[in-house]
Amino acid sequence: MHQILIRALFCAGCAAAFSNAAAATFPERPVRMLAASAAGGGTDIIARLLSQQLATVWGQQLIVDNRPGGGGVIATDITAKAVPDGYTLLLQSVGISYAPALYKNLPFDLKRDIVAVTIVGSQPFVVAVHPSVAAKSVAELVQLAKTKPGEIRFASGGVSGASHLGSELFRVIAGINMVHVPYKGTGPGTTALLSGEVQMAIAGVGTILPHAKSGKVRALAVTGAKRSPAAPDLPTVAENGLPGYAFDVWYGVFAPAKTPRVILNKINTDANTALRDTETIKRFAGAGVDLIGGSVEESKQYLQSEMSKWARVIREAGITAD
Repeated sequence: MHQILIRALFCAGCAAAFSNAAAATFPERPVRMLAASAAGGGTDIIARLLSQQLATVWGQQLIVDNRPGGGGVIATDITAKAVPDGYTLLLQSVGISYAPALYKNLPFDLKRDIVAVTIVGSQPFVVAVHPSVAAKSVAELVQLAKTKPGEIRFASGGVSGASHLGSELFRVIAGINMVHVPYKGTGPGTTALLSGEVQMAIAGVGTILPHAKSGKVRALAVTGAKRSPAAPDLPTVAENGLPGYAFDVWYGVFAPAKTPRVILNKINTDANTALRDTETIKRFAGAGVDLIGGSVEESKQYLQSEMSKWARVIREAGITAD
């Protein structure tokens, strides 16, 4: 009996030593980071910024693999089914937290199959209109939509994505009727706004501001509870004519749930190191992102809190996936 116990402890010790050794040398080859958006979308921008910094820390290439569609469900499902060795990561937005409340038949169980590694940061979105739209403020846009119900078309990066949910909350709180036009990613949705195919879009600061500065779109307001350092002259939606509206979008790194904890901790530690880098802070600030960071456990609690919050919001607003 004692020999069996000693053998079991020895094996456990060997396994722990092997895991620690693997974590110490991780990564030994390129890492794939799935981005749950098309190229040019907010999630893609964050994925590329973080990948550049992690590549410097690791001395290994991070390959950003864009998998848009389904409000991030496609990319999340690929991650859930990936080999849990740390070499497949997911950069997903707040959308991951409300997918369970929107979809009855998800191909994965978020609590069982996915683990949060770290919460990268958050940013407000921007309410923008095509220059042909007469509205110069949120109040004027709401009034225009009320006088022309069903005539204003708004783009999103996909059904139930962050831009869709932010726009639906805008519509519900304003009490207006607008037509949702989903695209395969925020990038294509922004292109539709630039061309006038749609009249309005709510998208990331980093996505919209360059076009607003060139006059190709008109930025009306930021969606957050406070003004963004990246666009201090832009009022919030609440200031600009729609009190009670606030919508910030956060981004996080996720992995398959069975990824060894020592590997998760290594990725978390290195990601937090990258996020504290002066150059990283500067680059993310340029994209309008306030960095967050935190431990694996804190990130897990953050995700669970967001899941509870959005389940309540979606239920009360009566939002459903098309």
